Amino acid sequence: MKQSISAEWLKLRHSWIGLVLAVLPILSLVIGCANYYFNQSVLNNDWYSLWTQVILFYGAFFLPILIAICCSYVNRIEHLDRNWNVILTSPVSVASVFLSKLVVVSLLILFVQALFIGLYWLAGTLFSLPRPFPVEVVGWAMRGWYASLSIIALQLGLSLRIRSFATPIGICLCAVFIGLAMYIANLGLFFPFSLLTIGMSVLNQDKLNDLQNILFWVVNMAYIIIFSLISIRRLKNKDIVS
Repeated sequence: MKQSISAEWLKLRHSWIGLVLAVLPILSLVIGCANYYFNQSVLNNDWYSLWTQVILFYGAFFLPILIAICCSYVNRIEHLDRNWNVILTSPVSVASVFLSKLVVVSLLILFVQALFIGLYWLAGTLFSLPRPFPVEVVGWAMRGWYASLSIIALQLGLSLRIRSFATPIGICLCAVFIGLAMYIANLGLFFPFSLLTIGMSVLNQDKLNDLQNILFWVVNMAYIIIFSLISIRRLKNKDIVS
């Protein structure tokens, strides 16, 4: 497992994925800060008002798309020159192949979350917001990262089976809109992309009640396990189109 993770990191060296990881959070901050700057007359809850603006595009659109890009990218080399045939006939277990990709993408998204929080703090400081930095936004970011794990497991499964780089990303974009509809219909706790919206407090900064909190953690973990098991089983039992 450790060797599989090291191999995944080696494949990312000298790649452009780091640029994408930085650009999308910065872009979402710029858009959100511009909205906040021009609407300060109605956005008068300083740090929390700024959060509602910067998190809207990032949590609802950019972060899921970024996850899909990372998942497609870590499978790109395997889909070239029939490399899947080499990997699946190597002495490395199928579970290690999938889980190593899951770990690597999860760490990349964790870095993105940390970068986003750092940029958010910097933006608030530049706006000279009066109250102290709200520590709970760090909890929202970590909760969002946890919610992203189920999306990572799902998108990895799609990227493993689909050779096209862009198709899984397009599917992710469609799922984002479905997730927003599920959230509006108060069914967000039962759909992975809606869980991300809830986890990062994108549309509502109210605290989850005890039942909602339990459902958030349990349902998300169930999705992670289910999507991972399905992908590992398909890798074992079906040939990949390479």
